[in-house]
Amino acid sequence: MSSAWDDATSQAEQVRAGKVSPLELVEAAIERIERLNPELNAVITPMFESARAEAVQLTNEEAGRQGRFGGVPFLLKDLGCHCAGARFCQGTRALRDAGYVAEADTELAVRFRKAGLIFLGKTNTPELGILPTTEPEAFGATRNPWDPSRSAGGSSGGSAAAVAAGLVAAAHGNDGGGSIRIPASECGLVGLKPTRARTTLAPEVGDVMNGLVCEHVLTRSVRDSAAILDAVAGPAVGDPYPAPPASRPYLAEVGADPGRLRVGLLTTTLAGEAHPDCVEAARATGALLESLGHVVEESHPAALEEPDFVGSFLTLWAVGNVAHVEYIGTLLQRELGEDDVEPLTWALVEMGRQFSGAQYLAAVAWLQSWARRVQSWWAEGFDILLTPTVAEPPPPLGEFVTTPDNPLGSLFRAAALVPFTPPFNVTGQPAISLPLHWSSDGLPIGSQLVAGYGREDLLFRVASQLETAKPWSSRHPAVAA
Repeated sequence: MSSAWDDATSQAEQVRAGKVSPLELVEAAIERIERLNPELNAVITPMFESARAEAVQLTNEEAGRQGRFGGVPFLLKDLGCHCAGARFCQGTRALRDAGYVAEADTELAVRFRKAGLIFLGKTNTPELGILPTTEPEAFGATRNPWDPSRSAGGSSGGSAAAVAAGLVAAAHGNDGGGSIRIPASECGLVGLKPTRARTTLAPEVGDVMNGLVCEHVLTRSVRDSAAILDAVAGPAVGDPYPAPPASRPYLAEVGADPGRLRVGLLTTTLAGEAHPDCVEAARATGALLESLGHVVEESHPAALEEPDFVGSFLTLWAVGNVAHVEYIGTLLQRELGEDDVEPLTWALVEMGRQFSGAQYLAAVAWLQSWARRVQSWWAEGFDILLTPTVAEPPPPLGEFVTTPDNPLGSLFRAAALVPFTPPFNVTGQPAISLPLHWSSDGLPIGSQLVAGYGREDLLFRVASQLETAKPWSSRHPAVAA
């Protein structure tokens, strides 16, 4: 029988070899969810009966033909990637209370299915994915399996907690300011934000907030991240722009020699140095890279220090949330008001409505110019930027609660926690968080590696080199299968 700690690639190999059936994998994952989810609150919408039915129909032979991951259990984040017939809430009370059910699969969900993944349910997310913690009023907090008093990160915190605890080997996530990388760091996982437009947002939108949002997965192994990206990458018909095509499958990069890389190290932000544990994690990763033959030096793009970035990014974020709230209104066929959303969401809506179209486009233009300044650092000879993924260890739950008298307080708290991830949503570059460090009190702390535009191949090469040099697969959290 497959172990809860086998990665998705291993589970699929066992199915193809006839060592385990899709139904056995599904039943084992359901048992783990039913046993551990009451403590974690990671899965908010079970889809067990449809998963069982699909697994029964999927013999081992058919699973092998269906796709690389035929018969492997999987979870979808309840934001962005919806699937036909399942509840779709995006962390909101309004959609939850209306019992809204998606009528169709997104293109990404179609591709996950074609890869053979079986959807067991939907995972928790903060309202509209706004915060870097998963504590929505609609569904309650997701708890970190390494320490249930701590945040699992956000906005893909439900998916991260589920994968980290061994409920499933991989789960969907998306990233508009760090929402894959942040929970990957806080839960001890591999979290890749691909290059802008590497994965499609079809059919409903071409891009979100001028390309900030990317879709992918959270995994425990580098090879799973690469192989799933192979399965789902590429534009859909009518996409506004594609990412640069890969020269070969990403899975072929896992284990390939990255060459001798020039790496810049950054541990400071506009607010100062990151938490000592996070600095130590990044520096330890730098030392490991040096031991592997790479050159590491204190260097980073000077444009990352420009304070005007914050205001322009916030303009996109606020206007984007106006559009998101109004989109939910179209789904429910009514206009949403202040009582339908959390105080932070409404404060962002009110802020976003103050910007004119011209101001929004001016912010877009400034950020595009800024992105050129950032990326010039890679063009001048660097291969990788190394940073902490987050500026602090996983924070205690409750620090991001919003109140009507201080609705933006949690947003400012978020800015202090995650200064290292949003810049690369703006530049569109691929960035990966790797679980290479644990604090003295047993909390995972990720290191972020950022490559040039379109260079996921390089990230997979160096990530797999680091995974081999300092394996993390034997580390399991306190709440685990």
